[in-house]
Amino acid sequence: MNPFKLARSSLASILCRSVQRQTTTIRHVSDGSGAAGTDSGPFFDLSEDQRNIVDLAEKFVREEIIPVAPKLDKTGEYPMDIVKKAWELGFVTNAIPPQYGGMGLSLLDHCLIEEKIGYGCTGIGTAISANALGQAPVILFGNEEQKKEYLGRLTAEPLICAYAVTEPGTGSDVAGVKTRAERTPDGDYILNGNKMWITNAGYANWFFVLARTNPDPKAKTSEAFTGFIVERDTPGVIIGRKEWNMGQRASDTRGITFENALVPKKNVLLKEGNGFRIAMGAFDLTRPPVAAGAVGLAQRAFDEATAYSFQRKTFGIPIAAHQAIQFILADMAIGIETSRMAYYRAAWEFDQGRRNTYWASIAKCHAGDVANKCATDAVQVFGGAGFNSEFPVEKLMRDAKIFQIYEGTAQIQRLVISREHFTLAKQKA
Repeated sequence: MNPFKLARSSLASILCRSVQRQTTTIRHVSDGSGAAGTDSGPFFDLSEDQRNIVDLAEKFVREEIIPVAPKLDKTGEYPMDIVKKAWELGFVTNAIPPQYGGMGLSLLDHCLIEEKIGYGCTGIGTAISANALGQAPVILFGNEEQKKEYLGRLTAEPLICAYAVTEPGTGSDVAGVKTRAERTPDGDYILNGNKMWITNAGYANWFFVLARTNPDPKAKTSEAFTGFIVERDTPGVIIGRKEWNMGQRASDTRGITFENALVPKKNVLLKEGNGFRIAMGAFDLTRPPVAAGAVGLAQRAFDEATAYSFQRKTFGIPIAAHQAIQFILADMAIGIETSRMAYYRAAWEFDQGRRNTYWASIAKCHAGDVANKCATDAVQVFGGAGFNSEFPVEKLMRDAKIFQIYEGTAQIQRLVISREHFTLAKQKA
């Protein structure tokens, strides 16, 4: 038997036990009204099942990702073989509920995997994990027919999906989306517009697309947009060239043009006008795993810098003996440990069925900043060697930057955090 299929069978057995325990106490409420969770206090150890999941992810990263990451960074080749192996293990579909063929992992379990994959290569990690962003609107807001069709399709074979919201002139300003969807006499929709920086666009089987359905420019954001599931092979869906980015080059980002693309009414998520809520709600599910990937990168930078500090000598002693290096490494440790606890909290809140927007933005913002600082500091520890592409930390520094940009910039996260803070403060007043 294929060793990865055997491992997936073992993982499925582990998760079956885990899901059975969770379903009696945990549910997610997408409207944020909350749900009953466990009544135990803080607990930071992993369960035996979680340790097994982490061990499997570490093995996968060590054997399948780390050996090829430098080559894929240089060529920009999409890691389809690795994505397929990750799919066999359930790493691509672990957030999909079991009734649609997925693993039904908790968000925290999903994050634990993402941290390990991020340790190996965040470019490959993004190629794998971007599926979770594409899936999220359907998982959280799709009807039964949509879930069976589009989630079931992803679990039946190693297919890719993508989240198409960003546009050339509207990045974090989601309310500025200009792609238009006009209803036909039959109730279907004609889609026209452009999307940009869409991860996995070149390989996606279907897309979540946000488009404006209310032509009134003064319409409320909460009523102006609609979320659609759009098939890749729809006439009028035109995929652009692969963009050559500063980092995470194994990931695939492209533009998409919609020219009179016909989308059937059955592919509307919820109902017309609910698109903004859907697009934003997906981030509560996906920002904690992005934070976890950033922690994985930061941990890799920390480990590389620590190992080099023992090997490199100056003034007759290893540079690890110099207080200047010790302080750099200590700051890296502080950032990594606090970032890890932040994504733990964000994921845990979601798994308890509570609205986690505040915690998800804190985790994503802090971990993204820490990843950039740790990668930069690792280059500093390496000195001149760190500036050279033959050493691993140069790639880490390039890869880290996107964590402060995608899925909401660091500045947008701070806006979200302050908004949530003020809302809570007013409630307490």
